[in-house]
Amino acid sequence: MLQVCLNGARSPREHFHLPVHPEELAKAAADAVAAGATDIHLHPKAPDGTDSLDPHLVATTLRAVRAAAPGIPVGITTGAWTAPDATDRVRAIRAWTVLPDHASVNWHEPGADDVAAALLERGIGVEAGIYSGTDADQQFHNSPHRMRVLRVLAEVTDRTARGAAATAETLLDRLRPAPAPILLHGEAAGAWPVLAAAARHGLATRIGLEDTLALPNGQIATDNAELVTAAIALLATGERP
Repeated sequence: MLQVCLNGARSPREHFHLPVHPEELAKAAADAVAAGATDIHLHPKAPDGTDSLDPHLVATTLRAVRAAAPGIPVGITTGAWTAPDATDRVRAIRAWTVLPDHASVNWHEPGADDVAAALLERGIGVEAGIYSGTDADQQFHNSPHRMRVLRVLAEVTDRTARGAAATAETLLDRLRPAPAPILLHGEAAGAWPVLAAAARHGLATRIGLEDTLALPNGQIATDNAELVTAAIALLATGERP
């Protein structure tokens, strides 16, 4: 599986084609799927570009993206930066009128179990976000929800091209045996080495403007679709970036 992560917690100032508004996210999703992405992760955003779990924004965004990329699973974030108090995130989830197919929960953040429970109560798949360099793997191991997640989102936070692949191997060792399929991904300069590591291990992975703005050759990507195209080529050849 190749997931496209369309925007992340970035500001539109960081990239000229960062999708923010529902119609922009819809086009970006359609183009990425046409390029080969099979799953979508996005951050619904308020008009000022900040991430939001507001029920109206979530509904408007999901409707637009699903109309543009029918039949493709769509997931969103529940990161603590959207609402620092986990109680507010749980309240927002319970108020959603249009539901994503899945949502990521960062297990190093306070209230992760409560957020996951709210998602599961509504029939939303949980991506268990396990960041390298944190105790998230242990927190997740002790969670009452660990056997109910859709997948484990192994997130390599080492942003260096040289160190990210080694960090990925360490993280995978800490996660074994995983209770669900693993999606392994990196960020910044580490995004492409980690994607190659995911390919070597036969794991799902992701790419998009949330994780990196650059192509394997270091040039700034035009958009998400160009990143997906590069990822498909790398996965097909099995070559290191």
